Amino acid sequence: MKRLLVGRPFRSDTIGAARLRKRIALPVFASDALSSVAYAPQEIFLVLSMGGMSALTFTPWVGLAVAVVMLVVIACYRQNVRAYPSGGGDYEVATVNLGPNAGLGVGAALLIDYVLTVAVSIAAAAENIGSAIPFIHDNKALFAVAAIAVLAAVNLRGIRESGAMFAIPVYTFMAAMSVLIVWGLFQVEVLGRDLTAESSGFTLVTPDGLSVTGLALVFIVAKSFAAGCAALTGVEAIHTGVPAFRKPRARNAATTLGMLGVLAVTFLLGLLELARRLGVQIAENPSAQLSGAPEDYRQKTMIAQLAQPVFSDFPVGFYLTMAVTGLILVLAANTAFHGFPMLASVLAKDQYLPRQLATRGDRLAFSNGIILLAVAAATLVIIFDARVTVLIQLYIVGVFVAFTLGQWGMIRHWNRRLGREEDAGKRGRIKRARAVNATGLVLTAGVLLIVMLTKFLSGAYIAVLGMIVIFAVMKSIRQHYRSVARELEDSSWEVVLPSRTHCVVLVSKLHLPTLRALAYARATRPDTIEALTVNIDTADTKALVREWGDRGITVPLKVVESPYREINRPVVEYVTRLRTQSPRDVVIVYIPEYVVGHWWEQFLHNQSALRLKSRLLYERGVMVTSVPWQLSSSRGRAQQARDAPLIGRWGGPEAR
Repeated sequence: MKRLLVGRPFRSDTIGAARLRKRIALPVFASDALSSVAYAPQEIFLVLSMGGMSALTFTPWVGLAVAVVMLVVIACYRQNVRAYPSGGGDYEVATVNLGPNAGLGVGAALLIDYVLTVAVSIAAAAENIGSAIPFIHDNKALFAVAAIAVLAAVNLRGIRESGAMFAIPVYTFMAAMSVLIVWGLFQVEVLGRDLTAESSGFTLVTPDGLSVTGLALVFIVAKSFAAGCAALTGVEAIHTGVPAFRKPRARNAATTLGMLGVLAVTFLLGLLELARRLGVQIAENPSAQLSGAPEDYRQKTMIAQLAQPVFSDFPVGFYLTMAVTGLILVLAANTAFHGFPMLASVLAKDQYLPRQLATRGDRLAFSNGIILLAVAAATLVIIFDARVTVLIQLYIVGVFVAFTLGQWGMIRHWNRRLGREEDAGKRGRIKRARAVNATGLVLTAGVLLIVMLTKFLSGAYIAVLGMIVIFAVMKSIRQHYRSVARELEDSSWEVVLPSRTHCVVLVSKLHLPTLRALAYARATRPDTIEALTVNIDTADTKALVREWGDRGITVPLKVVESPYREINRPVVEYVTRLRTQSPRDVVIVYIPEYVVGHWWEQFLHNQSALRLKSRLLYERGVMVTSVPWQLSSSRGRAQQARDAPLIGRWGGPEAR
């Protein structure tokens, strides 16, 4: 089953062949930022609708402000990828220039943001596809979880294969958005056609029916700007994913960022202008805010309201646009499926996350990180029922925390470079670079402040609490690894051999596994050896003792009583007494075990042995040895294991 889903394993020395060309890297790493134009403009309209028709006049200005911030941030990241191309992203920038705590804060923020990227993108995909297919609309959470599972399975097959699979849909989406914007504006401006959205004939009112002015209007405009800044998510993924590019990695990543900036800004402003011309109205509560709408009115997404009139003469165009929009939103989560595992691997190498996240799987992808991301995102989708409006309130807080700290760190980086550089030409270039990052710092810090003021009580506080919890957990993991390292590398400890070895062979019945365990224990030539059985049934115990004597076994058999029919406690207490009587001796406990060939047979055997081993492992000076007895059902599996390559037998490097 694993080979069917994941494919055959790749050799470690083929990792260079998995690097991405720019034409594949663009859909892999930029699909999130590109797809955000499917919901970011809609969120701008949605928030402004709270202020009524008068607030909608600010739509172009809000869109322009978002575009300016995006272009500045992309200009900053083009410098970041050249300065820090190792794949640590803002985490590395903040750690090197601001200290470990700042870097860890960035890491926690980005981990949260990647999870939310998957949840929001998939939920938005369900919403857009649901505008054309009612069944999806009624089962959004189920669709979202299934889509996350499919994405995880595809990414487990490896970065190169998943990139090739996603390239065509992403480029198709770019073409669809270009045709939608250009053809729509051409019909309105050149052909003079009166195109109107289905909601243009409704009257938009505020939820309470009162006019919104003054500070309330400023707050709504600021909140719409914060919602529109969701279009910036995904920019940082290219910085984190620089190691996945082909050489020259930094230059290719910077070029990809430039292409992303041009495309995203063009789509964002184009859709906002087309929506304004067609009179699109999006309300948070359509039944209360859209006067004149039918009672059974089901509000479609902005893309659907634009595509329907633009392609009124070509219905296939509408369904194709909605299909590729839904698909790109699903694939947008793919950006996080590359960024999250990459960042998690860097954090794991620095001992802030479990080491299993630092190793690559069979297909040279960070398999454990992919699975962790999928589980976390699916959990969020289920909790919030795949509602974009709710999930997006948690969104972008983390990414702007990373943006702000990353730009601050880059200013420190350039200041250090200036202190060492004497060439006048190079100093001029460094100062210009520092000015770009300083502008980015001011803008991203301003956006972060606006986001916190306008979205904190609406749900952003959940993301903040999540960052704090992850920060604390990562600090604890680091402390654990450090304490373990100190304990294991203590030079003051001297190797002291035990005075004697005492072997205890556990016996339940006198059968072949027991005889093998006895033979193996005797072959180690211990100082003393004895067999031990627990009396939980008097008749069976007497029969065992009698058979033991009849067969002339020279190893003494001891019986410990268990009036409450327990097995583990009497054995542990007996072994503990042996250690107490001779603290300098080592006790070796031999446990016969069955080796079965079918997974379901595991539930029928060895359960008491597993529990006993887990108890004995905590006893100092006690070693546990399993003596296997292969049942006939395991012989076929043994032959398969001998025939299989080592990497397939052990499940990939992450298992090691």
